[in-house]
Amino acid sequence: MLEFIGKKIGMTHIYSEAGQSTPLTMIHLYSNTVFDLKENQKNSNNKLLTIAFNKLEKTKNISKSVAGAYQKKSLPVHKLLHTCKVKDAFEIEVGKPVLIENFIKQGDKVSIRGVTTGKGFAGVMKRWNFRGLEASHGVSVSHRSHGSTGQRQDPGKTFRGKKMAGHLGVENITIKNLQVLFVDIEASIIAVKGAIPGRAGNDIFVKISNY
Repeated sequence: MLEFIGKKIGMTHIYSEAGQSTPLTMIHLYSNTVFDLKENQKNSNNKLLTIAFNKLEKTKNISKSVAGAYQKKSLPVHKLLHTCKVKDAFEIEVGKPVLIENFIKQGDKVSIRGVTTGKGFAGVMKRWNFRGLEASHGVSVSHRSHGSTGQRQDPGKTFRGKKMAGHLGVENITIKNLQVLFVDIEASIIAVKGAIPGRAGNDIFVKISNY
């Protein structure tokens, strides 16, 4: 499926004529240029499309090998390169931009992948929604603990995957079938209904399954 890279701007809401509030997430899609389009050796039903995103004016922080790859194709240097699988019938010339208005329209459904907000080391009540132990009846200074994690002598170990305290957040999460409610072609901004993973300013991937 065709994938765009963008930046999460933040959330807002709109009201319907009946006064019902609808949450929106605003996304700025980066400028892009087709870097490469080639056949997929593993699957002849699709092609591998490589798109360069977020054109750079200054290239001092780009390695010489990456800058040389752009120079070899006579393309301006971009910050991000991303490869996705597209249908075999997909055709586009290298060096041309993938225009948003040709692929995203108001009312379409898209899937968005992003990295969730990191929340550090969290206990089981925050991380897994455990109820905790009792507040009285002999429970002493362990009200938010998870209780027993293992068994008796047999098998005598804690199984892998046990829900325990640990690092919370910073995971790749995909939210499917988000409706596009607003498209601004000139500003390269779209608005989707509902929330998406990550903080404002994070890079996210907008996936379009029709291509």
